[in-house]
Amino acid sequence: MSKIKQEKTNTYVFQVELVHEKDGRWSAGIPKLPGCATWGYTKEEALSNIQDAAEAYLIDVKKAGKEIPKKSAMEIIKQPVVAVAV
Repeated sequence: MSKIKQEKTNTYVFQVELVHEKDGRWSAGIPKLPGCATWGYTKEEALSNIQDAAEAYLIDVKKAGKEIPKKSAMEIIKQPVVAVAV
């Protein structure tokens, strides 16, 4: 009987800075991930976009063979979770 290999998953929690710009758009960035920033026409769109940007950022770090710095996240959860901001 073969065993199924379970992939390790960590969930990283980051603080996001949101700014409502003069032109009506929302800017979003993660200070602990230099250069990880985006925007949206609504606050919800900016939050969705920054989540996608953070995921891409961390995937790129891993692909480059680097470790994700533990101090970059506010919290690291050793299992999958769902985060909801309201």
